Amino acid sequence: MPQKKLYWPRLFFIPLFCLGISNSCSAQDSLKFRQRKQFIIAANTIAYTTLMVGLNELWYKDYPKSKFHLFNDNKQWLQMDKVGHMFSCYYEGLAGIEMMKWAGYSQKEYSLIGGAYGLFIQTGVEILDGFSKEWGASPGDMTANLIGAGLAMSQSYFWDEQRCIVKYSFSPSDYSQYRPNVLGSNNLEQLIKDYNGQTYWMSCNVKSFLPETKWPSWLNLAIGYGADGMVGGDDNNFDRKGITYDYSNIHRERQFYISPDIDLSRIQSKNKFVRSLLIVFNSLKFPMPTLEYQTETGLKGHWIKF
Repeated sequence: MPQKKLYWPRLFFIPLFCLGISNSCSAQDSLKFRQRKQFIIAANTIAYTTLMVGLNELWYKDYPKSKFHLFNDNKQWLQMDKVGHMFSCYYEGLAGIEMMKWAGYSQKEYSLIGGAYGLFIQTGVEILDGFSKEWGASPGDMTANLIGAGLAMSQSYFWDEQRCIVKYSFSPSDYSQYRPNVLGSNNLEQLIKDYNGQTYWMSCNVKSFLPETKWPSWLNLAIGYGADGMVGGDDNNFDRKGITYDYSNIHRERQFYISPDIDLSRIQSKNKFVRSLLIVFNSLKFPMPTLEYQTETGLKGHWIKF
């Protein structure tokens, strides 16, 4: 079976789903909010249909079909792809929450409906995978999607804020040269494809949990996960154009991090454009001194970790 395709919406999020709420308007709603809700339902119905049809035509159409089936890829890439699924579904959930909030839904509604936004998008993609003979629906992917959506949804529901934010950082690795068609042949491709250079973080705002302390409201504490030494999904041996490549001398290892972080969303600004930029860039881990533990080489520190 060919290697499962890399997860497509790794860093960029286009909200493309309609949840089809039948009771979205009440007599108390203003005309403005009624119009916004109607717009969201219509626009997202069109967008989601276009997405699914487009994916089928541009990608899946050229591959043989089969009965719906599952594909267990949980051991691949030391689960970095699964963390990537969680990351993307989390931010698609945040986009859905903000969209539903703009449309005038209550906190409970925009938390549950909007927070599930990414989950429904990615479930559609997994269904397409499930009917493709080349791949199959991944239970691990679906679990990771559920975790990402649950993080966005639960924090919005209980706190009406994101106290723990999923973040991303990247440092170029040396491994793309061995397999550029999979790990990327240029900087942009490596940013999306090369799991060796990616780190995913859970950045938690200490002040929101301990409001009585003097801890700065913008200073977070983050834990991170990464992996290194991966040229292939399951191992470092692979075939390409009839030639076998053996990179088993490269050791695959997990990486764990702890580091302070800056929560850009807590920085106050009266300028709406600046405020929007701060929120967008808050998905990236701020470079800070970091303590790292590698499963093969042990503990080491970084003055600055990207």
